[in-house]
Amino acid sequence: MRVAIVNDQQVAAEALRRIVLSDNRHQVAWTAADGREAVLRCQRDLPDVVLMDLVMPVMNGAEATREIMRSAPCPVLVVTATVVGNYALVCEALGHGAFDAVCTPVLGDRPPREAGAQLLAKLQTVRDVTAAPPRSALALESPALGRPAAVPPPRDRPPLVALGASTGGPQALECILAGWPADFPAAVVVVQHIARDFAPSLTQWLQQRAPLSVRVAREGERPTRGVALVAATDDHLVLRGDGTLGYTAQPRDNPFRPSVDVLFRSLAEHWTGPSVAALLTGIGRDGAAGLRLLRERGWHTIAQDRGTSVVYGMPQAAAELGAAVRTLPLPEIAPHILAHLGRLA
Repeated sequence: MRVAIVNDQQVAAEALRRIVLSDNRHQVAWTAADGREAVLRCQRDLPDVVLMDLVMPVMNGAEATREIMRSAPCPVLVVTATVVGNYALVCEALGHGAFDAVCTPVLGDRPPREAGAQLLAKLQTVRDVTAAPPRSALALESPALGRPAAVPPPRDRPPLVALGASTGGPQALECILAGWPADFPAAVVVVQHIARDFAPSLTQWLQQRAPLSVRVAREGERPTRGVALVAATDDHLVLRGDGTLGYTAQPRDNPFRPSVDVLFRSLAEHWTGPSVAALLTGIGRDGAAGLRLLRERGWHTIAQDRGTSVVYGMPQAAAELGAAVRTLPLPEIAPHILAHLGRLA
């Protein structure tokens, strides 16, 4: 892949250059010292992926990401030295369309390939995700499940809302969660494609903007009315047969970690009772096959529309599979779900 490096610190830029070149599948397309220069360079010479610093002169990385996604869209991977100090900018960049975020590698005495293992893994994920299969293959993505046992849901089990998002997801999730009251009548589970180091900061950022409780999903807990639980590891969040949430490393070959499809499939297998699922903006097709399974199980399924999606990849894949009962603009999703839950009461 042709990789662009945007960083105003020469030492950091050189470290990133050495790490990129340690994998012979990659080459450095160009470097830029600030966000404005990066925007102009993308318009003249579009790379396969941009490694974007956040805190820079002239234009910061979040604003540069927004401008790149407007004028010359390509995958942007945020690379930042500190998570805690920059989490608001990280979430802003992700909301504008950054693919993911990773901490800036420090070479020290280690070989570049070892020091930059996490970054190189993220570049491989970008490569895997952007290498989309033929559209004819989409029809094979949703394997059939056996019918669940006809067991009524426990009386204390609340309605459930499942949300899946990727590129542009933080702002989409903010829009939805901010539109629901503190006494929201359903439990909520959320999968957003984001690195483990940044998930707690994303959760905190969403909590500051939402009336209902938003927190990290913990191993062994149950979905709770009025609480949004966010996947927060590099493993996949799943619902188990006993109604508790947990994390699993399988399938290991899924490039999306955590995966929306893995969560949705587990819900199709183990959740009975009133339920809604929405697939939001994102690159790739994760969640589309799972959304179709949920629709086949009788869930009310929603896909974000093209016009309000930062990247119309995942919702488009859902549309091609006939997975969504409704396709809605982002501002209409929260009130639509609330009204639907009201009809179920």
